[in-house]
Amino acid sequence: MTHSNVLSAIGYTWEALGLVWLAGLAFTKRTVRRQPTGARLFHLVLALLGFCLIGSNWFASGWLATRFLPASSEVELAGLVVTIAGCAFAVWARLTLGGNWSAQATVKEGHELVTTGPYALTRHPIYTGLVTAAVGAVAAVGEVRSILGLVLIVLAFTIKMSQEEMLMMQTFPEAYPRYRQRVKALVPGLL
Repeated sequence: MTHSNVLSAIGYTWEALGLVWLAGLAFTKRTVRRQPTGARLFHLVLALLGFCLIGSNWFASGWLATRFLPASSEVELAGLVVTIAGCAFAVWARLTLGGNWSAQATVKEGHELVTTGPYALTRHPIYTGLVTAAVGAVAAVGEVRSILGLVLIVLAFTIKMSQEEMLMMQTFPEAYPRYRQRVKALVPGLL
């Protein structure tokens, strides 16, 4: 598989994930509380810039295009596999969350604390999957711009996670602290 084919396959993987997200919008519950608009816009801009740094050629020039990994079809294929695995994990989490999901930190009408499936492994498995997929894409791209993009994505998700954690603590004041003690935020057993 050529470098171009690997990058195309990674792009198709992200597009498939986007289609699952769009289809899921039809099944979300009505929002009753949400994060502040300023925080929402800030993490959204960071994440968008991060994904553009990794996945578009807009920034593929100058020092941003400097390779940090040697060009290797094995590394690129490994990046593709990691991207697919990360997106699949995120989709599993999205489907498990069901109608409680939202693109922003919210509390839904009749919100349930989901602790099964991937939520038994991490409290934020969608972010775990998306960051894993981004790491795979970074390995396949192999340029400095992609590392910078990954840093911005992690920062964006950290901001959003803090908003979600606050809302869940308010909504489930007894159950959520116990869940937090039992299950790590992003990496099972570590973080």
